[in-house]
Amino acid sequence: MLLMALLVPGPLRAQTDTPEDMTPQEAAQKFGTLMRYIGQLYVDSVNVQELAEQAIVKMLENLDPHSVYFSAEELRQADEPLNGNFDGIGVQFNIFKDTIMVVSPISGGPSERLGIRSGDRFVEVDGDNVAGIGITNKDVMKLLKGPKGTVVQVGVKRVGEPELITFDIVRDKIPIYSIDAAHMVDDKVGYIKVSRFAKTTMNEFREALVDLKDEGMKDLVLDLQGNGGGMLRTAIAMSDEFLSGDKLIVYTEGRAFERENTYAQYKGLFEKGRLVVLIDEASASASEIVSGAVQDWDRGLVMGRRSFGKGLVQRPMRLPDGSAVRLTVQKYFTPAGRCIQKPYDDGVEAYRKEKFERYERGELLSLDSLELPDSLMHQTRIQGRPVYGGGGILPDLFVPIDTAYNSPTFSRILRKGLCSRYALTEVDADRDAWEARHLSEDHFVEDMAFNQEEIAAFKAFVLEEGVTVDDAEWTRSLPAIEMRLKAFYGRNIYNNRTFYRVIGGLNETLQEAIGVLNGGTFKSVNLAHKTF
Repeated sequence: MLLMALLVPGPLRAQTDTPEDMTPQEAAQKFGTLMRYIGQLYVDSVNVQELAEQAIVKMLENLDPHSVYFSAEELRQADEPLNGNFDGIGVQFNIFKDTIMVVSPISGGPSERLGIRSGDRFVEVDGDNVAGIGITNKDVMKLLKGPKGTVVQVGVKRVGEPELITFDIVRDKIPIYSIDAAHMVDDKVGYIKVSRFAKTTMNEFREALVDLKDEGMKDLVLDLQGNGGGMLRTAIAMSDEFLSGDKLIVYTEGRAFERENTYAQYKGLFEKGRLVVLIDEASASASEIVSGAVQDWDRGLVMGRRSFGKGLVQRPMRLPDGSAVRLTVQKYFTPAGRCIQKPYDDGVEAYRKEKFERYERGELLSLDSLELPDSLMHQTRIQGRPVYGGGGILPDLFVPIDTAYNSPTFSRILRKGLCSRYALTEVDADRDAWEARHLSEDHFVEDMAFNQEEIAAFKAFVLEEGVTVDDAEWTRSLPAIEMRLKAFYGRNIYNNRTFYRVIGGLNETLQEAIGVLNGGTFKSVNLAHKTF
């Protein structure tokens, strides 16, 4: 009878409530009862916390692809890029030949202040050997990151120094920059590449605008390619820099929230002048708010390829144990009324793969494969040009992905990061000679070219690293190989800006944008930028 009592705790009653009738409180009670049964009666010992987290993750996946769960530690790590800083020693590093090698100290960080240089190798941390032991990136982060004010001791091997140099580094707040590049590409065209929309982004962005205007900028190329988004309010503030008066920037609404309109509020730093925004299939969320507002008001030209298509707004919700969920609570709409969220009816996995399937469908090479039903068409607010919602921002001028220099040999070189590693070691071996080779960064960008012996040495290095090189593929890809190699040399000799000044030559959409601004195409699109 005891066995039967355990198996059948009581008479089973017919279920009278359908799932649609169940309240959230009743659902929570049901789930809590099940967890108590599992915790008290299940045949084996179980990790109740892990079970609960798995259930939460699966439940959120069934809602939409952007409602997600974070443990307390995952939440802290996820917030770092949006907060614009983290606590640590302030270096960019690579693991090269099983050793931690400094690519560059972060400007203003504690490592730079102590004199740690590009090319320094960390071989000891707090007295323990860290070279030649199979250390991973995750291991390095655990060793070097830590609360502000704490001290970590590193033993540095530096070229030309026979003994280890010991540094006691006091950890500090390390800035995470949102602006990857800001420079003039010619006498009147400025270029700004934004990698994320964080708390500190607008301070960086406004500083870049002011500097470029001081250098004579009349036209601006805003590069949002690969920018996966970030904070809604930062996207609104950036849009406000381009839109005059009280123009609508974006509106949001959801089942529990009434429609909320957000308008331009202040005089922006670039309300006048021609504007081109670059997007691609990895531009999402906040990037789409900016490009959508610019496009809908005919303020500038959007160029590139169709953006990702994320039109959902998440709100962080703390849970009792310090974990949290980012729950989708609203959809956002561009000024013309477009919701650019792409469908997610086929589940999370299919949703994430869609971006990569665009290449297989041929969309990255031509827009002919893209169906654009009239039901998704809207009109821009001033000129009445057709624009589309329902799956990302469609550019005004399409630029196909550049495959001219692609080859399996080049792909193998890229996957192993050989251009970066080779440049780092070569510059480190004779930094003084490389710094003396050109009078300035400008001369390097304009004039630096590798001779045949230098290219042959790099090819030999590639072969030594076990990469199979097809000579025909090498010849085809050589212009791109040389430019990437030059960009990494520039970063190690000068700074990160040099890298982007050089690598822009491989940015086909940027080159097209410059041509559009310097030719007659921009004018022929008949935008309304002169009215702003």
